[in-house]
Amino acid sequence: MPLELHWHQVAIRIAFAMLFSFIIGLNRDEHGHPAGIRTTMLVCLAATLAQLQANLLLATAGKTSSSFSVLDLERLPLGILSGIGFIGAGVIMKRDHNTISGVTTAATIWLVTVLGLLFGGGQLWLGVTGGTVAVLILWALKYLEGMFHRKHSAKVQVTFSKSPDEDGFRAALKEVGCSIKQWKPTYRASTGLAMLECELSWEERANREPHTPKKILGLVDAYGVDSITWDE
Repeated sequence: MPLELHWHQVAIRIAFAMLFSFIIGLNRDEHGHPAGIRTTMLVCLAATLAQLQANLLLATAGKTSSSFSVLDLERLPLGILSGIGFIGAGVIMKRDHNTISGVTTAATIWLVTVLGLLFGGGQLWLGVTGGTVAVLILWALKYLEGMFHRKHSAKVQVTFSKSPDEDGFRAALKEVGCSIKQWKPTYRASTGLAMLECELSWEERANREPHTPKKILGLVDAYGVDSITWDE
């Protein structure tokens, strides 16, 4: 880093940081995630300013013969990078025993911090390259993810208008590709199976929206299902 910065160099570094943090924050806002444009821009700006301050103080770094301490300027931006983990941890939520959300948003916050340090330190090409790759990951890879299969799981509560063959219903679930993790039936004294609570897992193309698989809905009429409650 140069010992002296001119105002136009400072302006260019801040401009690049604001541009890429805006684009990345737009992606977060567009999909309704908690850390949007303002959060990503503020985080990136803070990191950029911290690195700029370290750059501007370079001439005062070191240890003189009369000094008892050494001014380590890189502790300031590195402290920013470590401390930003607290903000990232704040957007990670555990909804239930098997669903965690906000990890990508937390990683995005950490990423824009690194971009801010790069732009603040004057590594513009490295920052532009990293920012461009990040935008491609956030926008393009989301559509690519939908081409691959992944495992889903859900809790299901089924009530029956007429008692079905329990073994037959279990076999039908397996035939449509479901693995059974839990099985909690409730019986009527006279008619047999009245309600079933179970946890199922299955594989299909990646879909982040909770949904009931069509194969499961196809069993409704065949087994006299009165209602089905699906919690994915």
